[in-house]
Amino acid sequence: MPESPTVNLSTADSSTGQRATAGPVQLVLLLAGSCLSVLGAVLIAPVLPQMTRAFADTPGAGVLVPIVLTAPALLIGLTAPFAGVVADRIDRKRLLLLAMLAYAVFGTAPLYLDSLGAILASRVLVGLCEGAVMTCCTTLIGDYWSGARRARYLGLQTLVATLSATAFLALGGVLGASGWRTPFWLYAVAAPLAIPMALKLWQPQGRPATTGHLTKLPWRQLAAPCLVTLFGGVVFYALIVELSYVLTGVGVDSTGTIGAVSAIMSLATAAGAIAFSRLSGKTPRVLLPVEFGLSAVGLLLVFATASPIVITVGAVFTGFGTGMLLPTLLTWAVNRLTFDQRGRGTGLWTGTLFLGEFVCPLALAAIGTGAGGLQGALAVLGIASAIGGVLTAFLLRRNNQPLNVTEG
Repeated sequence: MPESPTVNLSTADSSTGQRATAGPVQLVLLLAGSCLSVLGAVLIAPVLPQMTRAFADTPGAGVLVPIVLTAPALLIGLTAPFAGVVADRIDRKRLLLLAMLAYAVFGTAPLYLDSLGAILASRVLVGLCEGAVMTCCTTLIGDYWSGARRARYLGLQTLVATLSATAFLALGGVLGASGWRTPFWLYAVAAPLAIPMALKLWQPQGRPATTGHLTKLPWRQLAAPCLVTLFGGVVFYALIVELSYVLTGVGVDSTGTIGAVSAIMSLATAAGAIAFSRLSGKTPRVLLPVEFGLSAVGLLLVFATASPIVITVGAVFTGFGTGMLLPTLLTWAVNRLTFDQRGRGTGLWTGTLFLGEFVCPLALAAIGTGAGGLQGALAVLGIASAIGGVLTAFLLRRNNQPLNVTEG
């Protein structure tokens, strides 16, 4: 399907007023920025046991150390909508650069902080920065491109984030071999990355405002994709968090085997993101039931067996389904927003996704107490995912707008 005729792929640089066309350089920079929230989510996971031992004398260390990993996700969920307001009202590029520099400062703070409480506070600030970076990068992708190209690049964003998660997890383990503080050096990469962003990105020039106020968000249009995304975040994150525990529970003790199965699932997620880029001419009513259905099949396979091979097959089904699911939900949410709505809409979607991811392990733990353990909880989530697929097919029966057609 051709690009939408209502949106030109070139945008005006607000600092010069001249036409500027985004290309591979801008795409690479925005995709690299999008990976920073992934880095924050997985990089230090391998060193959490070392941190727990290092702060063994701190009361509640067994609870506080895992929160060091998960706190940024909660802060992204809570603050990304506010970052979207700033992006729409003031300037996407300036907010992005400020957040990148602050990310480098707060991300590397544990290198010299000796208090677990202070480290936790720095992680809260990292989450605040991640929410702004993720919102601005995604919003600028929506600003710079339209139509099928926008849908393809949003799918590529999921693909790159998924592959980077696997790389960062492995890198965190390698760096952690020389001490639990060492992986925190990697957060400094945001500072040099901000330099080409400052030189090669620009703040798009929006349509002249007829009033002094931003256009109101179309809440009814955003409500459905954001509510589905809240649940989709739980489905997406379930096996990312819990797969290693499932494998350990069925007798797989080799960290190499667990890492290999996790890598296979990540590749399946990447394949799903690639598949989305080829299917973006479909409507959410067509794609969402398929994606939730694949995720449900995978989760139920993981529940129904003690065989590591079958569990791997289930992880592949779920990974492929969620790899398609995320760009579908994002494109559905922000595709038809106007320029001065896009930052707030993207921030709202980002916030709901990360709230779902933060809630995921808590929800599975609660469900597991009444469902016979972790695998039982995954079965309940699989059934809920199947129901979600049926409901989206029914409730979106009037949605005939392909994802690769844009209006804003």
